[in-house]
Amino acid sequence: MKKKKSKKKQTNPNSTDQKSGQTKNSAKLVLFVFGIGPIIGIIIFLYSKGFFN
Repeated sequence: MKKKKSKKKQTNPNSTDQKSGQTKNSAKLVLFVFGIGPIIGIIIFLYSKGFFN
């Protein structure tokens, strides 16, 4: 019985590692979009108002 439990414990971390990898990638994507997006928006807004002329 102990061997079966250890096998179950080994398979669970593998599935959680895959899920955590996906969440890390999606978290990086969200931080990139919400971090760079507003900066680009502000630059476009200032450029349209003639700030850089």
